[in-house]
Amino acid sequence: MPFLPMTRRGDEVFDYICVTGDAYVDHPSFGIAIISRLLESFGCRVGMIAQPVSDKDFMRLGEPRYAFMVTGGNIDSMVSNYTVALKKRNDDAYSAGGKGGKRPDRAVITYCRALKRLFPGSQIAIGGLEASLRRFAHYDYWDDCVMQSILVDSGADLLMYGMGELTVTEIHNRFKAGDRLRDMRDIRGTCYLCEPKDTPLGAVQCDSFEIVRDNRKAYAKACRKQYDEQDEVYGRTIVQRHGDVMLVQNPPQRSLTQSEFDRAYELPYMRTYHPCYEKDGGVPAIKEVEFSITHNRGCFGFCNFCSIALHQGRRIQTRSVESVLNEARELAASPNFKGYIHDVGGPTADFRHPSCDKQIEHGLCKGRKCLAPKPCPNVKVDHSEYLGILRKMREIKGVKRVFVRSGIRYDYLINDPDDTFMRELIANHVSGQLKVAPEHASNKVLDYMGKPHIELYERFEKKFYDITKGMGKEQYLVPYLMSSHPGCTLSDAVDLAVFLKKHNIRPEQVQDFYPTPGTISTAMFYTGLDPYTMEPVYVPRKPEEKKLQRALLQYYKKENRELVEKALIMTNRRNLIGSSPDCLIPAAPQQHHRKPPHSAPAGRQNNQKGKKHR
Repeated sequence: MPFLPMTRRGDEVFDYICVTGDAYVDHPSFGIAIISRLLESFGCRVGMIAQPVSDKDFMRLGEPRYAFMVTGGNIDSMVSNYTVALKKRNDDAYSAGGKGGKRPDRAVITYCRALKRLFPGSQIAIGGLEASLRRFAHYDYWDDCVMQSILVDSGADLLMYGMGELTVTEIHNRFKAGDRLRDMRDIRGTCYLCEPKDTPLGAVQCDSFEIVRDNRKAYAKACRKQYDEQDEVYGRTIVQRHGDVMLVQNPPQRSLTQSEFDRAYELPYMRTYHPCYEKDGGVPAIKEVEFSITHNRGCFGFCNFCSIALHQGRRIQTRSVESVLNEARELAASPNFKGYIHDVGGPTADFRHPSCDKQIEHGLCKGRKCLAPKPCPNVKVDHSEYLGILRKMREIKGVKRVFVRSGIRYDYLINDPDDTFMRELIANHVSGQLKVAPEHASNKVLDYMGKPHIELYERFEKKFYDITKGMGKEQYLVPYLMSSHPGCTLSDAVDLAVFLKKHNIRPEQVQDFYPTPGTISTAMFYTGLDPYTMEPVYVPRKPEEKKLQRALLQYYKKENRELVEKALIMTNRRNLIGSSPDCLIPAAPQQHHRKPPHSAPAGRQNNQKGKKHR
């Protein structure tokens, strides 16, 4: 099956034209690849416009019979284009040659406005992460203000939030029935705009854009309402007025059945980037996923800084064992395969089942987390099916090693009463380092993050190294750590540095908190309030403090010494400066000034120095 066309032959008309902020990579780890191949499977003629710049680019395929399907790409375009320090990035793994600057800021808005100008009568549906997380009035870190729903600013006709396979299927069926996007107001997993008089009855009402823009308390309350209804079982319609129009979010789309999930990943993908990028060196993002397999979707871990809960949802969806193994066999048969499957994972690698039995009927607990601050007693820990997949994959002809790199939930794994999975993981599926995400060492900060307390990580760490040592292996944990999260004071950052020193952890990379659209942590950053308690939250905002917190995580680097010393003095922790084993940094060397050989009046000494300098 060839790539989808990026140019038009003669006067051919496409049913759908997909417009993306990424280079065109036909691989199921790219959302637009799944959507485009799904539409093609319905017998549709689908075209692809990747990273358009000029009017000519937008007009290359003409106007579609049904709609343009627009996405900013796999990640938010502003995150792609800027660092957390608001500096322009020069690189972009989702662009040809890895070069930045090939997608515009706020790509969804830019693309939609261009299409509406060039094709005034066209219909546009937007989706993907950028649209999904900006579907309500949201704080925008880059402009430091609250922006309207992206549906309002883009001028699109319909917004698809979350994972879009079922939503796109229903939209296509409605198109075949003669409907237009403006008629499709009852599809789950979508948002639309209407006149206030047409607002559906019984909806949950968030304060208007104008109110949450000007009132931070109202913004925090709106954030909680949006998260509380993000469940396919009990989630209700939510409305939020924007000026003269009403934004309506229909309830979340249901999860895929296992057969539906299998089908989405078994469509005829080319599994690589379009050959037009070969001259530029290809698209770097393919390297991480070319020989990796997705087996699940969703995460009931529900960390406050993560977008998964609002986009993929908390309910776990899985592919069948046979579908996953068939993909492994296909990879093993690839001429480029070297014998190594780099990952068998998803948002969280070791989730194959719902967190508990009751969520299937009743949904996930509103306002509560399954694993934090400590695991709920109803959580059922079961690695047997996932372990079975890894065992069978190891037996496939041509497969030398199978690794797990996308992240194990250590707080889930440590509660498994059966050690078999952890032992086999360490024995067979760790390539020297296992990535885990404690994120911090202060339990106060971890509560704001929605992460389990650090004592649980310490239990896991001890067990990991005990098993590793018992097997005669040299393997290490690589912890993900975050500085400057809301709730983290400079004293908390010092405590984290002390924890790292005690545990002999020297992180090569650390992450400053990045306030991305839509998350609970971003609401804390903007409002200074915890949306679930409405209590004040300390927020490190000043660049100087953020710099100090970041330096503390890498206290051992010589170039950070002055910053670490400054932080320790500011927090009255001078006891951590010196030569004792517990100290973070050594004391500064004393400056000894040699006395002149003869005693002389001060004025004469000054004259002598003056002559010397002259």
